[in-house]
Amino acid sequence: MRQSVALPVLRKDFTVCENDVLDAAEMGASAVLLIVAALTDLELRVFLDLAHRVALDALVEVHDVEEARRASDLGARIVGVNQRDLRSFEVDEQRAAQVVSALDPGIIRVAESGLVKVVDVERTAQAGFDAVLVGEAFVRSRDPATLVRKFASVARAPRD
Repeated sequence: MRQSVALPVLRKDFTVCENDVLDAAEMGASAVLLIVAALTDLELRVFLDLAHRVALDALVEVHDVEEARRASDLGARIVGVNQRDLRSFEVDEQRAAQVVSALDPGIIRVAESGLVKVVDVERTAQAGFDAVLVGEAFVRSRDPATLVRKFASVARAPRD
């Protein structure tokens, strides 16, 4: 993967065992996705430690305040708040802003799902997010390059 692009590459897949982390490293990913809702605390800790040992970052995905606290307590350095409910697949545009306050100040905060317009990215920036994870909006866009530039031009809000 790294030979194809100069940007960091996330292996956005369900990581359920140590071999998945090792596979991500072998494939040349920069980071692996760890979904708190799908892992026990022990699994999350083991996968985080392994990822760091093999020079991978870990994007730890949470969906609510409880999961955010678990991620923080277990040492996550990059946490994504997914605004999509895993059961209904509905997007709650307020979820990210509600959950971000549960994250430790030193954590890199990523807003995920439901980011379709520049105003969505601006809202997450104002809520205290450092980055966004976007896929569907770019795939569906008639001009994805322009949309990427517009999203990337949104300034982060200063943290308290």
